[in-house]
Amino acid sequence: MSTYIAYGGKDVVVTSEKKRELIQETLLKLGGIPKRILVVPPDITRFHSNAGELTRILYELWDNANGTTFDVLPAIGTHAPMTQAEIADMYGDLPKATFYEHNWRIGLYHFGDVPIEFVREVSRDKLDYSIPVAVNDRLVKGDYELIISVGQVVPHEVIGIANGFKNILIGVGGVEMINKSHFLGAVDGMERLMGRTDTSVRKVLNFAHSQYLKQLGIVYVMSVMDVDANGDRVMRGLYIGDDARTFEIAAELSREVNMIFLDKPLDKVVVYLDPKEFRSTWLGNKAIYRTRMAMADDGELLIIAPGLREFGEDQEIDRLIRKYGYRGTPATLQAVEENTELQENLSAAAHLIHGSTEGRFKVIYATEHLTKTEVESVGYEWRPVNEMLEEYNLARLVDGFNDGFFYTSEPGQGLWVLRSQFH
Repeated sequence: MSTYIAYGGKDVVVTSEKKRELIQETLLKLGGIPKRILVVPPDITRFHSNAGELTRILYELWDNANGTTFDVLPAIGTHAPMTQAEIADMYGDLPKATFYEHNWRIGLYHFGDVPIEFVREVSRDKLDYSIPVAVNDRLVKGDYELIISVGQVVPHEVIGIANGFKNILIGVGGVEMINKSHFLGAVDGMERLMGRTDTSVRKVLNFAHSQYLKQLGIVYVMSVMDVDANGDRVMRGLYIGDDARTFEIAAELSREVNMIFLDKPLDKVVVYLDPKEFRSTWLGNKAIYRTRMAMADDGELLIIAPGLREFGEDQEIDRLIRKYGYRGTPATLQAVEENTELQENLSAAAHLIHGSTEGRFKVIYATEHLTKTEVESVGYEWRPVNEMLEEYNLARLVDGFNDGFFYTSEPGQGLWVLRSQFH
């Protein structure tokens, strides 16, 4: 198990030329550019991860070496499959590549389980189940010389800091791993996890990798992204390896550049959700997850979301969100105990916990496609999106403190916390 590349720093800008050099150096360390490659990058919901460019660089290196197979399996997890337009927008023109769709319910290769005893221990006796380990069977049966996972290391609500083994075990993982790991994170408590690498969910994924996935020899290409003083998106670090330590090194930089520490709670926060990335509260609730630790009690979170059309990316999860709503942890846990349909969809239950404010602050969604009735039925307040866009001229806002409120245009790229909360 090795770290091949660890390049970066909070003031570093990794240029396109440097990305190509580092990726090519890695492939040479591995014995040369393979003829048959499977790349597992994130989907359009991680548009700003730079995974699109990294995938293109891999493709160009492979093409120049006269490779025979370049397959791409976007790590969509529970998200909707990518459209052809989204594929083109995300990855560019890869004429010889073949794209495949992952389905978290079928077409899986089952390895074994994370045992009950291990889950019981990491959950501090809150949960008493095993977690089946399964991934898209293409990873096992595809006859590839190399599998490359591409993604971004960034604070995350379910696991603490995203990427590493998560991109495979969740992104192209099976229904039970996704359901049960998400529920573990929710029950353990978001505030205990976010921004940290030593978490209950990460321990489960590390166990699953060491016991089952290590044999696949997957190489992880991980970016750390930031926004510079001019408002331009830049890569601060590129980390490549096949072990947990490589991810942990990248996570150290992510904490430096992606976590925003505040001295006082925020009374009013305005968040804009780019319609290219956010079409559901399943994704859009990052506006809640990433700001909740900094929100003042009785504060107001206004989410301007012109692209929102649904609650869940998955039809069944959408139905469950509409039925049970974001009612807080006690109500959700009771609903899980009383309803088989939630017991069979624990990731939905976890999401209902994540998306609740536990009554601490108010959430107002400004939408066009989701109606007032729909938004209010799940426990949020509503405003017309055009009215909010008129009131808040986004072109004049700056990320950070504005007159009377705090603003962020990219909630998925950061984590806002009080200094007193993070030790």
